[in-house]
Amino acid sequence: MSSHSTYYDRRLRQGPALVRARRPYLFKNAVTGLGLFALVGGVYWYTLNAVGQDDFEDVKVPDAPRQAK
Repeated sequence: MSSHSTYYDRRLRQGPALVRARRPYLFKNAVTGLGLFALVGGVYWYTLNAVGQDDFEDVKVPDAPRQAK
């Protein structure tokens, strides 16, 4: 029976080989994640800012409903 090869130990922690394999991508992934966070945060801020300036004066509000007799 062959032994099962994995990048994780018995407690499901990363093994040294997996840490070595991920090391070259750590900085680029962090920069990409921060860039995406900044983009999404900017869109969210812009949307709330744009909607918050609307005073809705052009929206017709209906009169109070008539009471049934």
